[in-house]
Amino acid sequence: MVSALGMTAVLGGCGSTGSSDVTLRLVAADYGDSAANSSKKYWDGLAEDYEAQHPGVKVDVTVYSWNDVDRKVKEMVDAGHAPDLAQIGAYADYAAAGKLYQASDLLSIRTQADFLGPLSDAGEWNHTQYGIPFAASTRVLFYNKTLFAKAGITPPTTWDELATDAAALKAKGVKYPYALPLGPEEAQAETMQWLLSGGNGYTDDVGTYTLDSAQNVETFTWLKDDLVGKGLTGPVAPGKLNRADAFAAFADGQVGMLNGHPTLIQQATAKGVRFGMVPMPGRTGKARASMGVADWMMAFKQNGHAEQIGDFLDFVYSEKNVLAFSREYGLLPVTGSASTAMSDSDAAKDKALHPFLDQLPTSELYPVGKTSWASVSAAVKQNIGQAVTPAGSPAGVLTRLQASATAADSSNAN
Repeated sequence: MVSALGMTAVLGGCGSTGSSDVTLRLVAADYGDSAANSSKKYWDGLAEDYEAQHPGVKVDVTVYSWNDVDRKVKEMVDAGHAPDLAQIGAYADYAAAGKLYQASDLLSIRTQADFLGPLSDAGEWNHTQYGIPFAASTRVLFYNKTLFAKAGITPPTTWDELATDAAALKAKGVKYPYALPLGPEEAQAETMQWLLSGGNGYTDDVGTYTLDSAQNVETFTWLKDDLVGKGLTGPVAPGKLNRADAFAAFADGQVGMLNGHPTLIQQATAKGVRFGMVPMPGRTGKARASMGVADWMMAFKQNGHAEQIGDFLDFVYSEKNVLAFSREYGLLPVTGSASTAMSDSDAAKDKALHPFLDQLPTSELYPVGKTSWASVSAAVKQNIGQAVTPAGSPAGVLTRLQASATAADSSNAN
């Protein structure tokens, strides 16, 4: 199990406890991969700092791995023991059930205004913000500089250039000229990036699903005919290639190009791969948007404490604390102030994230404000790979996905 950002995570534990006028219970996801960098350390430090300034409030933190955290919160809510705060992967179901505070009931105007626009918009259910962005990421095109030099090519800026580069890489014996992971692990991400680069997406401007739009059909027809059909995506059928395997192959020097998020930087660097990063090409130029992804903070109404929750969240989202978390886990800040500070920084860790940061203000996120999205995403994961098989029909697959998306939307009355 991974977070929406594709970050694997482990471990669990508890933060501070004790008697006080008010105790806020926070359940959070772990972004670390060892005890040394567990999110437990981040939250314990943050809670300690806050409690020192607010002696009437205690913050009791429990951290679970991404394997468990969403299920644990659901169990608490179902049992009538909702935490005050949860930092997890999705908020829409709880918002639709009337269990969450609106962001405007909690946050100061200054804090609300500091969130990046695309992230605030993605936190809305029924045109009201309930999901508070906590961590973000975007995708860019990674390319292997060594393989590109051997093939005498430069990074692509259009689909035609991408196909030409892939052909040159194939001619040099590269195993995966362009790695196209449409396997069930994270096919919804690769799909969305290609839909955006083709000029459309999962939904239109008013949130109606448009999976079978003419532009989307053209996008997958091009992928089938011009990349997969010409043998430019490697020996594993895209529908059977998972993102983790594609990343591992890139880190092993077997991939010429693929879409990636910040965790691939460390993975490739650890293996000594020389790589570059550029915006995802569009049909005739730069894609109209990059895919953005976010994980979410939300506040449950069950226990009250709106005033204390809001004050604590204003502290959590200070520029200093947002930057500290982003730098610890290689993620993008969700606020304008912290994003500006990272953009202006010359520190090596920050500079590595600049290509992703540049994409964030105009990125588009999954339609996470729709309670139907979970079932639509699952359907895409299971079926989209069929669209690019030799016998597959892009139009047919997208039409079936559109029908199931429309049905899911209707049944969720969203």
